[in-house]
Amino acid sequence: MARIVCVGEGMLELSRRGDDWQLGYGGDTLNTAIHLVRLGHDVAYLTALGADPFSQEMKAKWTAEGLDTSLVLTHPTRHAGLYAIDTDAAGERSFTYWRDTSAAREMFALEGSEAASAEASEADLLYFSLITLAILPPEGRDHLLALTERARKVAFDGNYRPRLWASQEEALATRNAAIAVADIGLPTLEDETALSNANDACEVAADWHRLGCRETLVKLGAEGALLPDGNVIEPERVLSPIDTSGAGDAFNAGYLSARLNGLSIDESARAGHALAGWTIMRPGAIPPAGS
Repeated sequence: MARIVCVGEGMLELSRRGDDWQLGYGGDTLNTAIHLVRLGHDVAYLTALGADPFSQEMKAKWTAEGLDTSLVLTHPTRHAGLYAIDTDAAGERSFTYWRDTSAAREMFALEGSEAASAEASEADLLYFSLITLAILPPEGRDHLLALTERARKVAFDGNYRPRLWASQEEALATRNAAIAVADIGLPTLEDETALSNANDACEVAADWHRLGCRETLVKLGAEGALLPDGNVIEPERVLSPIDTSGAGDAFNAGYLSARLNGLSIDESARAGHALAGWTIMRPGAIPPAGS
């Protein structure tokens, strides 16, 4: 079985349920990691949480899902980040974050980080995102990018969140450095348009290929995904989403799982659409298994 290590930030999630709020967890690379576990893969998550009860309860829930939490480091004074998510009548989401001093931001400065990084470098697939890089200080970004150079295979999602960056130029330069070490690229057209002013998916694909990514899938939301051969694979059904949170993360998991299992790019894109479709018809970024 292939060993996967996902790197990023897992946060406490407040999601609206009628007039009330429910506490759960989420985060872009964490969402993908949980889906990959449910698809039968051996997955570890590299991050940092606090020593507080909320952090430890969240870690216990990840372990109960089957996620390997041996690479989850503990910060002695910081806590897990928090976000609240609300959705409109069309299932589109909006977020409010409290993450500026989260433990994950210092994951590569903590005791045990060198050993965790060494183990992560031995994985068959290392997966991270532009959000992962955004939350890290410059030295942490350098550490992660150096780690990718030792990994056997690297997958990178270009999730762009402007509020996490000091400038668009900084985000673009960091994104370009990550693309250069990626074997599989999973950008979203909407993010790429905002970050690099790309006009269409073909321009995004060409840009990522030029920068060194070997296999790029450009996610187009409900319109499907642009494959490396220029074809677009659309979802099998047109859905009316309940909650679009985590749709791209679920697509990534379905796609990567299928590729690791030896399926073609076309078949893997269909698997990604199927998992994303399942996710958006249920509330929350990581709907309960079997729901």
